[in-house]
Amino acid sequence: MDHLKLAQNIVDRVGGKENIQSLTHCATRLRFVLNDNRKADADTLENTAGILKVVESGGQFQVVVGNDVSEVYKHIVAEGEFDGAGSGGSSEKENKSIRSAIFGLISGSLTPLIPVFAGAGLVKALLIVLERLGWIAVDSGTYAILAAAGNSIFYFLPILLGITIAKVLNVNSYVAAAIGAALMEPNFTALTAAGSTTHFLGIPVSLMNYASSVFPMFIAVSIYAVLEKFLKKIMHKNVQLFAVPFFSLVIMVPLTAMLIGPFGQYVGQWIGDIVNFLINSNSVIAGIILGGTWSFLVLLGLHWATVPIIMGNLSAGGDLIAPLAATSVAASMGIGLGVFLKTKDKDLKALSGSSFLSAILSGVTEPILYGIILRYRKTLIYLVAAGAIGGGLMGYLGVKLVVFNFFLNVFTLPAQSPMLYYIIGVLTAIAGGALCVVLFGYESKKNDQIGEDPKVQKDDNNPVEGKSESESNQHSVSGSSTGKMEQNAAGIETNAVLESVITSPLEGKVIPLHDVEDVVFSSESMGKGVAIIPSKGQLVSPVDGVVSVTMKSTHAIAVTSDEGVEILMHIGIDTVRLKGKCFTQKVQQGDRIRKGEVLIEFDLDQIRNEGFKLTTPIVVTNSDQFRVITPLLSEGTVAVQEELLSVRS
Repeated sequence: MDHLKLAQNIVDRVGGKENIQSLTHCATRLRFVLNDNRKADADTLENTAGILKVVESGGQFQVVVGNDVSEVYKHIVAEGEFDGAGSGGSSEKENKSIRSAIFGLISGSLTPLIPVFAGAGLVKALLIVLERLGWIAVDSGTYAILAAAGNSIFYFLPILLGITIAKVLNVNSYVAAAIGAALMEPNFTALTAAGSTTHFLGIPVSLMNYASSVFPMFIAVSIYAVLEKFLKKIMHKNVQLFAVPFFSLVIMVPLTAMLIGPFGQYVGQWIGDIVNFLINSNSVIAGIILGGTWSFLVLLGLHWATVPIIMGNLSAGGDLIAPLAATSVAASMGIGLGVFLKTKDKDLKALSGSSFLSAILSGVTEPILYGIILRYRKTLIYLVAAGAIGGGLMGYLGVKLVVFNFFLNVFTLPAQSPMLYYIIGVLTAIAGGALCVVLFGYESKKNDQIGEDPKVQKDDNNPVEGKSESESNQHSVSGSSTGKMEQNAAGIETNAVLESVITSPLEGKVIPLHDVEDVVFSSESMGKGVAIIPSKGQLVSPVDGVVSVTMKSTHAIAVTSDEGVEILMHIGIDTVRLKGKCFTQKVQQGDRIRKGEVLIEFDLDQIRNEGFKLTTPIVVTNSDQFRVITPLLSEGTVAVQEELLSVRS
């Protein structure tokens, strides 16, 4: 994968660097806060090679890249000459609801810290294992040094949160960090040893321990962001360099100590108490609900809102939320395993196997969610059922998270207590998801057998083995579209299988779809089909029907046959960047067309000279509506209007 090229494409399609207000990334996603979401081309972006999904949620424009996200992020930062905070363009910001703004602030501020959370959490989990095995003494210097490595991020969390929150809000991150550092400064923390209160200019101040606190910094930095902008408006530019930080610290530190800090601590405690009360009231029901729905929160990016509550629970001795949520993650792992065991499709087996292994080792399940579960919607039922069963069991067993770690993987098991009960709950969810797929299949009836060998008509829901295509449909006749009436055993006429033949729209060399250097097509997420490397710059209609989709860039077109087969023809790889150059479209959307009619003419040599490959996928985008889609020619040369694909309902 060309990370630089992908980064450039992403920046262009989110509206350019001037439209980027801030940027962070997590394990698989780039999380943009844009000045105007309407300037982003989500559809084109989602169809770009290297991008799994585009999600707009919680005030963020999220681009799912996968395991290469950190490399792509580096190139975007370098290209845009900004570091996480964006360019802060002058475009008017899109109006967002308060709810979206809050979730966007929380997720955008916490996601940059997730890697160090995970690393520090593993250090603390390692200490637990070493201590329980008797390999290290808690009063040893070795233990103290490793404990410092594991505790530092959590103890000084207000400082680091000050930086990340400020970047999301586009204000001075170092002043925000200084506000958090003031709460941890030795002279301030020493006041707690003398009592629970002190005074500032005669005003009483409630003293609290702000180590590992979350909510106070969200409130404090949000108010500081308003203050900074106000100070810049009323102060001359020549004095802003020192005057704005001076007045910000003089105002915000006392205000945080007197009002914001205690209020934030109380708010976090109240929210945590409510959630924990619901869990403690009936942990089984809470586990069923949370285990069954957590992955949907992940898909929407709303799960970050629970992190402050989990952090608060940990400071109080242990968290009940994370173990319940982990069962939903485990259920998705089980679905990945089940598809690996069930499928005969080589590409799908490779995807499901690698995704399951990655999830077990890293806890990252987005490839399973986006690549399998959302593709095969039937598995959503399994996700809810297996997660709910595992969550209910986890709630019944009373498992707690004792060391912060937001990822479920084999290395974080010691962070749970009792660990054995946690393993039982997780394995139950994994087994439930896998068994559902193995027993009931992963495809709905309307898309069974897509891409399977037509000589072995076996699917997940209605297996029919041992019959050749001619045996199962003796009256089928080849042609553009055939269908006859057959008689069943009772002599009643029934509809036979309908077969449509799609002819080649191009002259050139045929290659398998999985060889296309575009993950959107090679993964068959757009549909089944083949690809052609054209030798002549003319694309014709492969069927009789209508033009259903045209592109402004004229590099691709879709037609719908009279039998309802939707066919997308995409000339070249990433040729949308040519913006119509090299292409001449001969028809318009809605036009009635005949097989062999010219749709697009294009300049082969000019496209090559521009640096683009001409590989042209020909895919059936409504593949899930047909039982079998068979390439009639999967390699070699093909002539225009030569039979290319067979589609059977």
